[in-house]
Amino acid sequence: MPAPRVVAVAPGSPAAVAGLEVGDELLAVDGQAPRDVIAYRFLTDGQDPVVTLQRGRELLEVGIEKPAGVPLGVEVSSPVFDRVRTCDNHCAFCFIYQLPKGLRRSLYVKDDDYRLSFLYGNFTTLTRFTELDLERVVAERLSPLHVSIHATDPEVRARLLRNPRGATSLRWLRCLLDAGIEVHGQIVVCPGINDGPVLEATVADLLDGYPELASVACVPLGLSRHSAEPAMRPHRPEEAEAVLETVTAWQELAMAAIGRRFVFAADEYYLMAGWPFPGPETYEGYPQHENGVGMAAAFAEAFAGRALAPPRPSGFFQAVDGAPPAGYRAVRLPSPRRRSGRAAVADAAAGRPVTILTGEFGAQVLRPVLAEAGWLAPAGPVEVRGVPNRFFGGTVGVTGLLTGADLAPVLATVPAEHRVLLPDVCLSEGRFLDGSGLEDLGRAVEVVPTDGAALRAALEARGPAVGEPASASGGEEGLWAS
Repeated sequence: MPAPRVVAVAPGSPAAVAGLEVGDELLAVDGQAPRDVIAYRFLTDGQDPVVTLQRGRELLEVGIEKPAGVPLGVEVSSPVFDRVRTCDNHCAFCFIYQLPKGLRRSLYVKDDDYRLSFLYGNFTTLTRFTELDLERVVAERLSPLHVSIHATDPEVRARLLRNPRGATSLRWLRCLLDAGIEVHGQIVVCPGINDGPVLEATVADLLDGYPELASVACVPLGLSRHSAEPAMRPHRPEEAEAVLETVTAWQELAMAAIGRRFVFAADEYYLMAGWPFPGPETYEGYPQHENGVGMAAAFAEAFAGRALAPPRPSGFFQAVDGAPPAGYRAVRLPSPRRRSGRAAVADAAAGRPVTILTGEFGAQVLRPVLAEAGWLAPAGPVEVRGVPNRFFGGTVGVTGLLTGADLAPVLATVPAEHRVLLPDVCLSEGRFLDGSGLEDLGRAVEVVPTDGAALRAALEARGPAVGEPASASGGEEGLWAS
């Protein structure tokens, strides 16, 4: 089992005082070798742990003085120290199978690991879940978890997952809920396969048999031009409308039965069907915000100053000391303080005009929000360009999948005197999905955190003068109005 490597030590932390260094390999804590960052966190939670380190060729035992409950203060290289539990399903809609060749290797890892579900909100199908896994989840209260359901009909689910265990693995969902574990579910809706009556039956079965589920999201499958599955096709507008009608009807039934809406539809469905987005109260605290449910409503509220960005989903993963900053824990830029009102718009208009680059779905959300606030050109100083995703192609229109190859040619057509704002969701550790970086775009851009308040603050700032370097950061989570 490879040992985790220290990649950061917090200044002034117990680990820093004890002399831990970047590059140290953590072999054991109090004589026990942790298999993941969750076990590491439990082992280091006690008072004065002794850490066994490999530093170059030197083997060290370091006693760390700290009270119980105080984090060690290090960040390690991976959340899982043994092997990530990979997925043995072969779902036709899986986006991993739709990636082009030549991307970095980590993008092709197809996990089905409950630990990553707990730590970062990844969805697991439970087809590789075991009795030992259940014992650990319950004993250590690894909650919340996120489960891909897709269908409750055993035959349909097994066919969707292309795995016979898909027919029976939802038994673990019942066990988790009986043990008081918070679970969020998702249904990837594939036209002609698990929509229509199958979707109706699935939501009915979930509300009847699993009412303890914290939330259920209906999301559309994404199709790139690299998909080789003839049965997978985009939703037609009338099919998207049918999904929304199903969700709306079952929300009313759920409110009557259990006092909450229970099931939600992804924002993309409203865009595809041409329906207006529901009000923010409809999303009941945005339990699946990071899954594209309610992002548009939350963005509009934050941009208008009526509410802050939705809180991070609750769960122990938010406090797991040492976990690498990925997924929900990705480093974000702080949102600058903003002014409001016509004076701010007028002042910004007196400065440099602004072009916002975003995905095609994001543009559909941003334009009405900016128009309502008086920012959108030609009346205001801001233009929004929805950038087509030619790298992945197909139905891919979310901002987070834009690449440098998509952005560079559009950026070349933006007038030189414009400030250019780019959502940080496009980047992971400073790189786009195609491996290019900001330096490959051909001109400076300002990378802005992906929330409405941050965009408003960026617009109200005059920004750098022409020729001055623009700001940039590498956050990766969330979708900026996508």
